[in-house]
This record gives sequence, structure tokens and C-alpha cells, in this order.
Amino acid sequence: MQWITLFQKELLENWRNYKWIWVPLAIVLIASMDPITSYYLPQIMEAVGGMPEGASFELPDFQPSDVVMMSISQISSLGVLIIVLMSMGTIAGERKSGVSELILVKPVSYNNYITAKWAGLLVLVWASLFLGMLSSWYYVNILFGVLSFISILKVVFFYGLWLSLVATVSIFYNTLFKTPGLVAFLSIATIMLSSLITKIFGQRFEWSPNNISIYIKEMLVTGSVSADLLATALITIGIIAVLLIGSIFTYKTKELAN
Repeated sequence: MQWITLFQKELLENWRNYKWIWVPLAIVLIASMDPITSYYLPQIMEAVGGMPEGASFELPDFQPSDVVMMSISQISSLGVLIIVLMSMGTIAGERKSGVSELILVKPVSYNNYITAKWAGLLVLVWASLFLGMLSSWYYVNILFGVLSFISILKVVFFYGLWLSLVATVSIFYNTLFKTPGLVAFLSIATIMLSSLITKIFGQRFEWSPNNISIYIKEMLVTGSVSADLLATALITIGIIAVLLIGSIFTYKTKELAN
């Protein structure tokens, strides 16, 4: 009962901060941008002008899977940045303002407090991702060819795990520091560092969460979920669990120390 109350508080707080409006809208725009611009780019170039007389601009024939991965690529950069920025004060902001102390003065467990914050953030992230990929799927089917709805649901599920990891990294740093800007910096730095390590030691980190987009692309092309994708998904879930437990432990330790 206590957890549900805290969870509802998070959902309401996100609504009052207009996160339920601007975050989904931003993700929808990001996900829809590439399908539309890729299809109409020749016309845009022709309208803008500046090309030599007689020259033509032709794009390769994109497959629906290619265009979906363009949307994923945009979310991997701009979308991740949005998630980090909108979550950087989830706990750090309350710690800095003293709100968390007022909440925890009551008989509220640290487990419930952290996990409710985390779950509230994930609901917003997953809802935004679903709407974004739904808009991408709509334009892909109209402009590039048929892609089944089941395929896009699989994309949302597996890629949602990666965004959940990003959100959990942010929550973890929220429990360590009271400065939202520092939380955002360290979250982005951690994501970039993990990507760099994966690229350098690719053969040893085949199931790194950073590779999940590669296996999603294979899934769209082959139509089947590979063992590599399942293994990467399980490892991602495991890392999320470790970070969440670590968040509870570090926050409890810091609060008791104070």
C-alpha cells in the first residue's frame, strides 16, 4: 500500500511538471524525423536548390527495417539525452531541497522510496518509447513498406530494456550526489564509456547492453529473436537489478550517515 501511494505520487509529480506532455512529444518527433526526411529528402533538396543544372539526387531504396533503425539511432542519442536530463533531479533534487528528508521522517522504507521513483520514471520512459516507435512504424508502413506490428512491439520491448538501463544509471547517481547537473554528467559519461569499452573489446563483450541495437537490427531482418539478443537482454536486466539494489544500499547508507 505504501509503495503504491509513493508510485502514484511520482506519476502525479511527472504530470504536474509536464513531463507526461513534453517527453513523449519529444520522443515522437525524434522517432518520426528520419522516416519523413529520408523519404522526402530529394524533394527537399530540389526545393532548396543549389544543385548543378541537370543533376539529380537519388536515395537508395531503404527497407522498413533500415528506417526503423534510423529512428532507434536518433533515440540512442537525443532520446537518451532527454531521459538523462529529465531524470537528473528525480532524487538529487529532493535531497538538495530537503523534501526527501521530510518524506523519510515518516515510516517510509528506503526500498519503497527508491523503487517507486524508479518505477515512475520507467513508466514514463516506456510510454514515450512506445508512442515514438508507433509513430515511426506508421510512417514506415506508409512510405517504405509493410512492417508487422508484432515486429515493432519486439523492438519496443528489447530497446526499452536499454533505455531502462539508462534511467537506472541516472537513478543510481541520484542516490550518490545531490547536484542534478553532476548526476547528468556522470550518467552520460558512464554511457559513453561503456560504449567505448564495448567497441574496443567487442569480441569479449558480445553481449554488452550497448550491442542490443545490433541484435535488434538482426531480428528485424531475419524475423526471429536470436540467442545473442536474448543473452544481451538478460544481462541488461541483471545490470539493472544490480544498479537498483546498489541505489537502495548507497542511499540508505548516506541517509543514515547524515
